[in-house]
Parts: sequence; C-alpha cells; structure tokens
Amino acid sequence: MWKMPIGIDDFQKIRDEHYYFVDKTDFIRQLIDAHSAVTLITRPRRFGKTLTMSMLEYFFSIEKEKQSRHLFDGLSVAKAGSEYMAHHGQYPVLFLSLKDFSCRSWPDMLEMWAEYLQALFLQHTQLRNREKVQPELIENFQDIVTKKANKAALANALALLLRMMYQYYGKKVIVLIDEYDAPIQQAWECGFYEDCIAFMRQFLGSVLKSNSNLEFAVLTGVLRVAKESIFSGLNNFDVCSVLSSRYSDVFGFTSQEVQELLTVLHFQNHLQELKYWYDGYRIDGSEIYNPWSVINYVSHDCQARPYWVRTSGNGILRSLLAHADDQRIKQIHALLEGSSIRVTLDESVIYPEIGKNQAALFTLLLTTGYLTVDKALSLSDNRYSLCIPNAEIQKLYSTEILNTLAQDVNKNTFDDLFDYLLDGEAENFALQLQQILKAVVSVYDAANKESFYHGFMLGMTALFLGKDYTVESNRESGYGRFDLAIFPKETNRTGVIMEFKVAASEGEMEEKAKEALQQIENREYVTEFQKRGIKEVWKYGIAFCGKKIVVRRSESLP
Repeated sequence: MWKMPIGIDDFQKIRDEHYYFVDKTDFIRQLIDAHSAVTLITRPRRFGKTLTMSMLEYFFSIEKEKQSRHLFDGLSVAKAGSEYMAHHGQYPVLFLSLKDFSCRSWPDMLEMWAEYLQALFLQHTQLRNREKVQPELIENFQDIVTKKANKAALANALALLLRMMYQYYGKKVIVLIDEYDAPIQQAWECGFYEDCIAFMRQFLGSVLKSNSNLEFAVLTGVLRVAKESIFSGLNNFDVCSVLSSRYSDVFGFTSQEVQELLTVLHFQNHLQELKYWYDGYRIDGSEIYNPWSVINYVSHDCQARPYWVRTSGNGILRSLLAHADDQRIKQIHALLEGSSIRVTLDESVIYPEIGKNQAALFTLLLTTGYLTVDKALSLSDNRYSLCIPNAEIQKLYSTEILNTLAQDVNKNTFDDLFDYLLDGEAENFALQLQQILKAVVSVYDAANKESFYHGFMLGMTALFLGKDYTVESNRESGYGRFDLAIFPKETNRTGVIMEFKVAASEGEMEEKAKEALQQIENREYVTEFQKRGIKEVWKYGIAFCGKKIVVRRSESLP
C-alpha cells in the first residue's frame, strides 16, 4: 500500500521512503530545452510548488549530486535521454522557501530575515575558502552568520551568496525561490508594506537583474506583484500565471494522473465523486485537480469533505470584499448559486491598489484558487468567464472568504447572526455582530467611513444568508434609497431593512441609531416590501464607531 505524502515537500524523502509520487520531472526537461533568465510561476497555495522546487534542487545541485543519483531512476526526465541527465548535479543551486514568514511588524520581520539568512549561510560554510573566494566576501559572510549585518547588508545577502558560489564552483548559479510573495502579503496585511517592498526590491533585484553570476532563476508564489513594483528593469522575465499556457500541467494533478492514482489504490469507483469535489481548475485548457485535497481524500478512505481549509491567509480577500461595490457583491452571490460571471481581469495589480481597483477582486479570487476560468471571452481585453471550480470551494466560501475562522468566529456565528436578525432579536443580533466586528474588522480599515460598514454588511449578508432571500442595496423605495434590504422569496416570511450611520464618538452612537431608524420611517422605505406583497418587516437602525455597534429596531405589521 502506497503512503500518501501529506505535508511532505522534500523530494528525496518522498522517493527514498517510498511515498506516492506523481511524476512531474518533465518540467526539468522543459527548463533545459528553453528557459527565461527569470521565470515566475503563480499558483494557489498547496498546489505542489515547494515539492516541485525541491525536485529541481535535487536534480541540478552540484552539492547533492551523489545523494540524488538514484532519485530520478525510472522517471520522465531519465527516460527523455542522456542529454538531459547530463545536466544532473552540474550546477551550484541556491534554494530558498519563504512560505513560513509570518510577522506582525517590520522590526520583527527584519529580525526573522536575519535569522533566516543566518541559517541559509550556515548551509554553505564551504564557501569560506580563501583560496577560491575573495577574503572581503568571506568577512561579509561572517557578518551574516554572526548576525552583525545591518539592514542594507541583509538586503544584499542573496547577491553576496551568489557571488561567492560562483567564485567557489566556477559555474553560474541556479536560483530557486519558493513562495517569494509570502513576506510581502504578510507585510501588507499588517501595515508595513512599504518597508518590506523596499527590502524585497533590493533583495531580489540584486540577484535577478543583469547578474553575471546567474544561470537562471525560477520563482513561485500565489500572486504576481506587478513588474513595476518589484521586478522593474528585468529583461527576459517570464510570468506564467493560471492564465498562461506555459507549464500549465506542472502544478496540480491532471485527469490522467488522478486516474492512475485511483487505479493503483483500487479506488476507481470513486472517480466521479473525486471529480465533483476537487476537479474543475482549468489552466489553458488543462483540466487540473487540487493535489492537496486529492491526496487527503484518498488518505481518508475517500471521505469527501473540504481539505483545503485554512491553507492560506485571506487578509487580501477580506479587504477586497469589504470594499467591493454592489455589483461585485451581486456577482459573488451569482457565483454561489452556480452561475458563471463575465469579468475583466488585471494581473498587474499592486498591493496599494487593492481596495481601489475593482478588477483586483476577481483577479485575486482567480489566482488564489477560489475561482477558475470557464472560458476566455477576449484575450486582447483580458475578458473571461469565471466560475467556482468545484464542490470543495463552494463549501469553503462561507468559511474562508471573509476569514470567518478567526478566533471565536465560525460558520455557526454567522448562522446565529442571521437567525437573530430575521427573528427580530435586536439585542442578540447586536452582540453577535459585535463579535464578528472584533474578529474580522480593523479600526484602521473602518476609519469611521459609512461606505466601509455598508460594504462589509452587504458582502457578509449576500455571502452567508442563503438562497431563500434576495439582498439589495441602495435601491429607491418610498422617498429615498435604503442602505440594505433583505427580501424573502416567500411573502409569508418577514423581511428586513437596515440603515447605517457612523458616529464620531461612542457617546453619539445611541442618537445615530435612533436617527437611522427614524430615516426608515420618514422616507417610507417599506414601500418596496409592500409592492412585493411582504407584509412583515423588521426595521433596524445601526450605528457604528470603530468596532463598536448600537442597534435599534422597530417593525411593520399587517
């Protein structure tokens, strides 16, 4: 019985300890045949990026040549011919994985960089050879190892190591950087993006731009940080995203690979269920399965459930949804009901534009794996039809998209919230909403802007309420436009209308909530409910101040 490599991303361990391995070594042949100076491949988390980069290291590394000779026996690259295996163990290789960078402040991240680079340099102590390597470079090397290096030296550390490797081996270096964007995303979420991006621009740029010591570089990540932001000045730079044809089947499992896996394990009769739950990703026509979920599915005796839960941070998605306009929220609602949507994508988005650039929402939902391409409508205009790929992602929307699995907040929290709302239990509704605000909204994001709270409430309601209700916003009714209304599809049920106000201080919140409720009455917002035959309506005036909330309620009865 084959062992499944859950959480194992070291190529040698998988091969030597006889874990099941889906052969992706043809990627090596493709790189040998033709590669750009720098290739960036973006895929969702848990799509096999780290394992694939480990595979490249074991194949090309001159340091691992002896220990890796047997690892490629019988694999695709070995079958491709001796001209490809002649490249085995012939290059100095510098491999970094940044996937575990997680810091709440820039000083903490800088300290983490110092520790990470210290450990990396200690893996290459053979470079301290004064007969081959310039003494001043060795001194700089020692500053990194002893943690005496300043920020500028840390930002140039990768270029230093590359130069020393070239001098020591007399060969150009292959650079492999896994999850290059993890520190950048963390910095953006925690408010020190500018410090981090300046560091990363130098850290990566000093190695990747016109470096005579570089053979070629392969980077992986989830998002493409726009070329103008971090990769400016790079020539021969190739970005291979989920919209690109190149390397489309390298990450994730193809249909053939899944069928072979099920055959080996004698699970062929589970193919349709597995396909329904974990298939559906389309990358340039290639049908791709989520590899993490497939491996977990067969490891758990083919129990179909979401396995991709909490595999990545969703601060970006949370911010985008909170700032999404009415049209974007309606499109997400349509997706949850099984429809496709037509959108224009923008892969060049940079972090400061998130929340401002509405095309960023669906671009990031696509690149992070929450949507897939149904079909390309106009390649020249970046126009695509998108859909939710499979049952697993369909179920994950309600728990992942708004990061509701924060501490003390889960799916049940939202179910209770809407039960209280629809039953007219204003006090319990306020307490539940307060809990959610504390968990998923920062005071910085809110910034006392009514538009933020409006967008947050609209997005939350549209995503979590379910199919028995229609959610509408800013619709004309009576003598004005209401903020948010919930119309039951069955007229014998109770509807809900909400008006939002932002108070400048906590002392004003009570008055603002009453003012919102009075506005519903004065402008006769219930008119639209009456037109639809809905007789019972709960009216809520809601005042916000930072993470604080006051709710006041009245009702319309037949």
